[in-house]
Amino acid sequence: MYRTHHCNELRASHIGITARLAGWVHVRRDHGGVVFIDLRDREGLTQVVFRPEENAEVTEIAHTLRHEDVVEVSGRVAPRIAGTENPKLATGEVELVPSSLRILNRADVLPFPLDSDPSNEDLRLSYRYFDLRRPHLARNLRTRHRVTKATRDYLDEQGFIEIETPILSKSTPEGARDFLVPSRQTPGKFYALPQAPQQYKQLLMVGGVEKYFQIAKCFRDEDLRADRQPEFTQIDIEASFVRPEDIYALVEGMLAAVFREAQGIEIPTPFPLMTWHEAMDQFGSDKPDRRFGMHLIDLADVFAASSFKMFRGALDTGGAVKAINAKNFASVTTGQMEELTTMAKLYGAKGLAFIKVENGKWQSPLVKFFTDEEKAALTSQLDISEGDLVLFAADKWEVVCEVLGRLRLRISEFQKLTAGSTALDFLWVTDFPLLAFDAAENKWNAVHHPFTRPKADDVALIDAGEFGKARAEAYDVVLNGVEIGGGSIRIHEPDLQAKMFAALGVSEADQQTMFGHILRAFRLGAPPHGGIAMGLDRLVMLICGEQSIREVMAFPKNNRGIDLMSQSPSEVDARQLRDLGMKLAGEKPQA
Repeated sequence: MYRTHHCNELRASHIGITARLAGWVHVRRDHGGVVFIDLRDREGLTQVVFRPEENAEVTEIAHTLRHEDVVEVSGRVAPRIAGTENPKLATGEVELVPSSLRILNRADVLPFPLDSDPSNEDLRLSYRYFDLRRPHLARNLRTRHRVTKATRDYLDEQGFIEIETPILSKSTPEGARDFLVPSRQTPGKFYALPQAPQQYKQLLMVGGVEKYFQIAKCFRDEDLRADRQPEFTQIDIEASFVRPEDIYALVEGMLAAVFREAQGIEIPTPFPLMTWHEAMDQFGSDKPDRRFGMHLIDLADVFAASSFKMFRGALDTGGAVKAINAKNFASVTTGQMEELTTMAKLYGAKGLAFIKVENGKWQSPLVKFFTDEEKAALTSQLDISEGDLVLFAADKWEVVCEVLGRLRLRISEFQKLTAGSTALDFLWVTDFPLLAFDAAENKWNAVHHPFTRPKADDVALIDAGEFGKARAEAYDVVLNGVEIGGGSIRIHEPDLQAKMFAALGVSEADQQTMFGHILRAFRLGAPPHGGIAMGLDRLVMLICGEQSIREVMAFPKNNRGIDLMSQSPSEVDARQLRDLGMKLAGEKPQA
């Protein structure tokens, strides 16, 4: 065998025994004749000391060792010399004095040191197999394992069974662009990689499974960001004969089990609930970070009769006037203010009105338009005091909420309002809009997906064509301003599902072409059902305190969707294309 113990196992109680260890040379310190190495495996470190007087031949070989060489050592476990113990190491009381040393593999020049963070992420991803040796990534992968295991154990205890659904499926409009796979056996036709197992898990409910879950791979061909990858993993759950409250209780219990296993902490349940409208109105986000204040304050009553045209005009046309008070941020820099103004315009504002309170005075071009009564009302409602920065937005309600919500989060980053916070703020956001109008496409789109059930009281609104007022029986679970899961109660009646497709502009013919299988299934006794999908990558990212899901995935793509390690996507040879009956655009035909 290569080893009798791992590198974090030897203790004072092992002194005097013979042990064999194997691992990587983490550090080598050459003190003239004596060579010290810290030998590392995935469990930890053990100090190995080569002394010429103990074994000159082995010590000679030790002088040639380099960082990350893979070695096997066998020898006597001895106490460290008094005063040289290392209390920071679990093995810090002992050392291994080897009688044999075998070099299993030599390491070349390293692409970067493992004891510091390379600033070049592309370099790290190019050598991801090497990068994974870094302690924090090794910790993240183990945490991910514990989260996944705790999830499986909990859902098993609740009577759920894990079922795999197909990876090669059918392309249907579900919100994002599909990855397509051409079929060699059926020329001209394509599979799609699943954006989610949505239709399959609903069909499992029709099949009488009742309680399903899956640690599911999902694929979406969309622009990337820190918490998004073209392929990702979700904890997919579906159950029959449930209401939203059943899903809330199930997920809260699962998350409690996960945090207990991964972090050794108890999270309070049940989680508070907030409607989508309340979240947008107060925080300007459907995934509000409530760990700091800076709420959006409605000022309609202050400016309802104002002579200030910009604010009064927004209110007279059915819009809103709101403000946030960034306490103690009147010292905002010119660069920061320019960034906030650019951000406000990006999200629909025509500009950014503000007040700075400095030296007891309101510094703003707006002040001359306000009456003394309006100033007094603003001071009271916004709690304005010395050193504050107040930002205003006046437009349609949706624009005002979006703009101030974005500014609120950016200012919190400037002020480091959540830096070092250990708070875990869980929240359910409910009652989302069912449909949203896309002006560019001139059509209504499903806010969640087309199988989401409208609230019972709002079905009549769909019949009346008032799509924008209909609410969904949908819910998201949020942690510290990050959506970690979303779900809904589903439509299970074929007539209501067809009505939903019609609202989305899907013709009867297209309904049968794209969704005929699920409509037919609903006519064979589909039970009421609902579920949720939790982003496993995002959840582990938050538990590990990382800023990117790439830090909790073994082999992620970079922000351009490229695997720099294997250089994929890559070209394929002409024969493979020929077998598929395909050729690249612009390719010249062969003679």
